Amino acid sequence: MQSILIVDDDRELRENLSEVLNDEGFAVTAAADGRAAVELVKSRDFDLVLLDMVMPGLSGLEALLLIQQQKPHIRVVMITAFSTVENAVQAMRRGAADYLTKPFRTTVLVSTIRRVLEEARFKACKTVLDTDSTFNALANPLRRKILMLLGEKGGHRRFMDLTRELGIDDHTKVNFHLKVLKENGLVDQDGQKYYGLSAEGEKVNQCLNVIIKHLTG
Repeated sequence: MQSILIVDDDRELRENLSEVLNDEGFAVTAAADGRAAVELVKSRDFDLVLLDMVMPGLSGLEALLLIQQQKPHIRVVMITAFSTVENAVQAMRRGAADYLTKPFRTTVLVSTIRRVLEEARFKACKTVLDTDSTFNALANPLRRKILMLLGEKGGHRRFMDLTRELGIDDHTKVNFHLKVLKENGLVDQDGQKYYGLSAEGEKVNQCLNVIIKHLTG
């Protein structure tokens, strides 16, 4: 479950946003000011921070910079009034992912958060897939198809099951590509001769699906 930190000095808005995002399946934490948010980020990991631009004490821009120092990977969406849009644009230049202008519809809030989180996953996956060994393993389309077959629900398969599902009569070819995937740590074989994805293979397969969705969406 992806986690979101809401930071706003307006208690009613915090509670309403928390309710909306909880209903959307996110794990939500709320903070009343920038200083409390920075302390939470120090001790916990969040996928995204929804950060009000104007708050008493530590401003949204100041909090953004401190959050980035602590956890550079956390995505931040600024909340701003019309009068501070220019400041929100400045915040984006300093690393914020996007901003929302008050008042905003909950549908816009949810779609913005989902888009920003999807972009973060895409960026992280580019890093995962860009290693030499992984790139070599995925360079062949048959190896990518094997990974995706093994990544399906109940994905463990015996060798002959794989060849049938792949529609390939040349068993030596399938054996070769399985060997490459095993050598690169993406596929394992258990004591009963079933092939399945390793922990690294699971991560790479998830990233493949993210990349495909991003390119075709």
